[in-house]
Amino acid sequence: MRLIALLRRLFRGSSAPRRSAPTSDPRHPRRPPIQPPGVPPAQSGGAILTQKRVLTGPCFVIDGDPIIIDGVRLRLYGIDAPEMNHPWGKRAKWAVVEMTRGHRVRAELLEDVSYDRCVARCYLPDGRDIGAELVSQGLALDWPKFSGGCYRHLEPEGVRRKLWRADARQKGRMPPEPAR
Repeated sequence: MRLIALLRRLFRGSSAPRRSAPTSDPRHPRRPPIQPPGVPPAQSGGAILTQKRVLTGPCFVIDGDPIIIDGVRLRLYGIDAPEMNHPWGKRAKWAVVEMTRGHRVRAELLEDVSYDRCVARCYLPDGRDIGAELVSQGLALDWPKFSGGCYRHLEPEGVRRKLWRADARQKGRMPPEPAR
């Protein structure tokens, strides 16, 4: 019975939706996010990096734009991928899984913090930017507020109509998803 419970805990994030435990339940205390070495915890003003940090390792994909490398929860820089419960959300996640499967991903951490996650530009071993790949496949949008429009030229025609929820969120017509 313990083995089954352990296996369920290990594979919960891959197929079943993750439920957050209530903060008042003493059996399931909330753990603070893991911070990379040299990065102070997020504060009201955000974390300040004293120097550029790089993480390298296998990638665990949570969604289209949040990932985990070396135990650190990261958000891909400058893009907005649909959430898992939105249309195209699962396809965006699995596109990142396929891109990163079997590879060591290099993440260059930036000074920004988004929902207690460090923001990073992530690259495959051949040098391709994961965010740029998602945008060019039509599975994420450039978010000019954060990227300065560096991925906009990669967006296929009509992708903003296809990913209308992400577009509405960027334009402030839809509240952001709660932090997970």
